[in-house]
Amino acid sequence: MFNRVILIGNLTKDPEVRYTPGGTPVATMRLAVTSKYKQGDDVKDDTLFIDAVVFGKQAESCGHYLSKGSPALVEGRLRERKWESDGVQRSKVEVIANTVRFLPRRDQQQRPARSEGTDFGESAPPEEITDLEPF
Repeated sequence: MFNRVILIGNLTKDPEVRYTPGGTPVATMRLAVTSKYKQGDDVKDDTLFIDAVVFGKQAESCGHYLSKGSPALVEGRLRERKWESDGVQRSKVEVIANTVRFLPRRDQQQRPARSEGTDFGESAPPEEITDLEPF
């Protein structure tokens, strides 16, 4: 059997990072994935909302760098979770992510390359080096 999915979408809310009793970070996030299809002369959107679960150091990175509206590529496998609430059986399909790639926002894609370098703040090299520098 083969169970693998690759989704590209935007987060509908900030990722929630929790820790297992053993200390493993776990991040949950909800992804909106929109597909377009043509019906007659109209182009319509079909949006799928799906939860993704990330474990380990990648979970902490997701919690630190992603936020509501952030585009991301999630690659992993589908899992169905079942539970009972108030006597009613419920189930939910979610992605157990192996890989999460942070994608640039649309407004960042349109910036000139030079302005992207200024986002690094403290890691940017100084504009002027004097003889007083210790190195």
